[in-house]
Amino acid sequence: MGAQEFDFIVTGAGSAGCAVAARLSESGRYRVLLLEAGRRDNYPWIHIPIGYHKLYTHAGYNWKFESEPIPGLNNRTSYQPRGKMLGGTSSLNGMVYMRGTAADYDGWRQRGCEGWDYASVLPYFRKSEDQERGENAFHGVGGPLKVSDSRFRSEIVDAVIEAAVQAGVPRNPDFNGASQEGVGYYQTTVGKGRRWSTAVAYLKPARGRANLVVTPNAHATRLLIEDGHAVGVEYRTPNGLETARARGEVIVSGGVYGSPQLLLLSGIGPAAHLKEMGLNVVRDLPAVGANLHDHFNSYVAWRSTKTGTLNDLALSPTRKVMAGIQYALGRRGPLAGISTLAGILVRSDPRFDRPDLQMNIFLWSIEKRDASGIYAHKWPGFSISPVHLRPEGRGRVSLKSPDPLSAPKIEFRYLETAHDVDAMLYGLRLARKIAGQPALKPYIGAEVQPGPAVTSDEELLADLRNRGVSNLHPVGTCRMGTGSDAVVDPRLRVHGIRGLRVMDASIMPQVVGGNTNAPSIMIGEKGTAMILEDAKNA
Repeated sequence: MGAQEFDFIVTGAGSAGCAVAARLSESGRYRVLLLEAGRRDNYPWIHIPIGYHKLYTHAGYNWKFESEPIPGLNNRTSYQPRGKMLGGTSSLNGMVYMRGTAADYDGWRQRGCEGWDYASVLPYFRKSEDQERGENAFHGVGGPLKVSDSRFRSEIVDAVIEAAVQAGVPRNPDFNGASQEGVGYYQTTVGKGRRWSTAVAYLKPARGRANLVVTPNAHATRLLIEDGHAVGVEYRTPNGLETARARGEVIVSGGVYGSPQLLLLSGIGPAAHLKEMGLNVVRDLPAVGANLHDHFNSYVAWRSTKTGTLNDLALSPTRKVMAGIQYALGRRGPLAGISTLAGILVRSDPRFDRPDLQMNIFLWSIEKRDASGIYAHKWPGFSISPVHLRPEGRGRVSLKSPDPLSAPKIEFRYLETAHDVDAMLYGLRLARKIAGQPALKPYIGAEVQPGPAVTSDEELLADLRNRGVSNLHPVGTCRMGTGSDAVVDPRLRVHGIRGLRVMDASIMPQVVGGNTNAPSIMIGEKGTAMILEDAKNA
C-alpha cells in the first residue's frame, strides 16, 4: 500500500501543533494529518487542574528528558518533563496564562523578525482566547482557549500579596493587560474547573472533520526531502514504519527538543555534527539546536503557622477525600486550583524597562523536585520562587545517537554570567523582604529554605547552584531570524528547504517574560495564518 497523501502534515500535537492542525482543517478545503508520538489524553488526572503532580513523572504521558551535567549547577542535571500525549505540554503544564510584555515582541521585530511586533501578534492572542472577564483591547472572547480566574483562593496567598504591596509592589489585576509589573492572582487555562489544553480547546471541536486525521502513537522519525523540498514524513507506529506525503507543506511542531531533533535526524543542521552521527547532510544549517535558553528559578520556603497549604493536602487522607468531594460536587476547592496561584512581576534593576523577575507564589513547600517526583515537606508550608525571565546563558540541543527513538542531548548554561546571577540574588532577597512585612508575620513559623543562616551573596549563590532548577520554559532551538544564526525566516520557513516550517516555542529568538504556553499557541495561530495566506497566493 502506498503512502497516504495530505495537503498538510503537522508533526507534534502540542501547544502549537493542535492549533495549527485545527486552523488548517477549519475551512474543509485542505486534508490535514496530525501526528503525535504520545497517547490520547484520556488519563483523568490530566483534566483535573491540581493533577499536575500526577503527571510530573508519569512515563506514559511524559518524555521525562534529562539534561547533561550543567557546569553552573555543580554539574547537576536538570529534569525536563514534557508532555507525551495529545495537547503535548499544554496537557502537563501548570496552566498559568501569561503572554510576556509588548516589549518582548517588539524586541523580536528589532532582531529582524518582521511581523512579530506586539501590534502584529496581539490579534492572534485575542483570536485564540475566550476570556472569562469579557472582551477589551487586550483580550478576546469566543476563541477556543478558555482563560479564567482561579476558582480557588487562599488566605495565605492573599497575605503574601498584601505583604508584597507593603514591600512596595503595586497590585496588578491583569498581567496580560497594559502593564505586567505588579502582584496578583494569575489567570489560568482552565474552563469549568477543568484543564483547557490545546487538545481540548482546538482538537476536540475539530475531531469530527472528515479532512482532519489525528494519529496518536505516531512518532515522526524523518522528514522526506527531495531536491530541497519537504514532501512527507516517515513515522513509527505500533504496526511499524509508515510514510505520509504532503502536497503542500510539512509543519514541524515537536517543541524545543523534538523539533531540532527531527530536523537533525533528517539531515538538516550543523554538517560536522550530522557527519559525526553518520547522517547524510541535506542542508548545512548550523543554528539547528543552538540558542537553547530557559527561565531559571529557586525557592524561598517557610514553615506555616496555619494549615490549609497543599502540603497538608498531600499528607492527609481525610483532606484528600474532602477535596475530592468538593471538586466532584462543584468543581471547586484545591483540586480546581493550579499549583502556581499568584505572582509578583518586578525589575531587579530600576534601569530596566520591564520586569525581569517573576516571583511565583506557591501554597506549598518542597524538599526536592526531580525525575523521581515532587516531595512536599512534612508540615504546612508555602514559598516564593524567583524566576529569571531574561537569561543570557545559551545552550544547545543535539543528537546523542542517530536512533530517532533516543532522547536528544540537552545542554544548559545556567548561572554563568553576572547578569544571570545578580537577578536571582535580588529575587531571593526580595522574597525575604516580603516575608518580613506585617501582613505575613502571623503566617510564618520559620524560613526553611535556604534557611536564615544563608545570608551573604556567596552563600546564596552556593545555594542557587545546589538547589536551583529549570522553570521549564525552554525555547529557541529553531530560532527565527534572517541571518546565519537562524533556522527559520519570519514566515517560519526553514532556511534552504522548501515546503517546511517550524511552529512552536523553538522559534523564539528570545524567551518572553513569562510562561510559554500562551505564546506557543499564538505562534501556532499566526503561523497558520501565514500558511493559508501563502497557499491562497500560490
